[in-house]
Amino acid sequence: MRNALCAGLAVALAAVVPAVPAQALPAYQNYVALGDSFTAGPLIPEQRADPAGCRRSSANYSSLLAGLLVTRSAVDASCSGADTTHLTQPQELADGSNRPQLDALRPETDLVTVGLGVNDYNLFQRIVDTCPALRPQHPTGAPCRAYFTVNGTDTLRGIITQTEQNLTDGLRQVRERAPRAKVLAVGYPRVVPSSGFCGSILPFADGDYAWVAELEQALNDAIADAAADSGSSYVDVHGPSLGHDACAQPGSAWVNGDLSRDDAARYHPVPAGMQGVSGVIFDHLRRG
Repeated sequence: MRNALCAGLAVALAAVVPAVPAQALPAYQNYVALGDSFTAGPLIPEQRADPAGCRRSSANYSSLLAGLLVTRSAVDASCSGADTTHLTQPQELADGSNRPQLDALRPETDLVTVGLGVNDYNLFQRIVDTCPALRPQHPTGAPCRAYFTVNGTDTLRGIITQTEQNLTDGLRQVRERAPRAKVLAVGYPRVVPSSGFCGSILPFADGDYAWVAELEQALNDAIADAAADSGSSYVDVHGPSLGHDACAQPGSAWVNGDLSRDDAARYHPVPAGMQGVSGVIFDHLRRG
């Protein structure tokens, strides 16, 4: 299954990233992926059972990237719901637990991708649980932004500031555990469009779209700063995902909205999104 997906991705890659000479790509042999559900890929077929509670797909971006790189070994330690604390602490699941993600690293590890940050202090869950519920109060206003603004301060922006330090510390620990590795801090794709609305897919109030977009940009900026401060490399997924948000035309979206699907969780990457992100990372590595 993975070989077929990678073959299809290789054909489509030219549509996602510009051509770069193949010889520019360094050889990576021992790859480890760390991350949350945007790495793991809940509901994307085929789901793995190691452990099942992590809702980890065999066709997520790390699996596709490992196929493109033809690595000797690839370990996917990502788990849905993970935050930066789960780099060093086990993550309790409904049935069992996921080991601390840093345990997957070895001295011979030469490539690590880290996709974390959106779950620290329940940032992501606060938005998707609260904003749709507040939309009926003021469908054309920004009731969610108002809800999270206390005494003139956007409390979610404060969370992102704290998350940046958490991620900086986490990335430093990754580099200590795998000193030979190239460490990539992977950003998040767009969920909301740069303009316009799609209330049937993203049930936010019209004025909250721009605010959520600002939060998405702020989080990706924080990841980029954490990468710089820790000596890691930032992979910008936010920019390349322009036009691939949840409101995009069917087949173009990289993320699902508030829709029930068999192949993607609500507000999470769809299979095309995993292909898109793996292509962005592959291109980042080719460009050095």
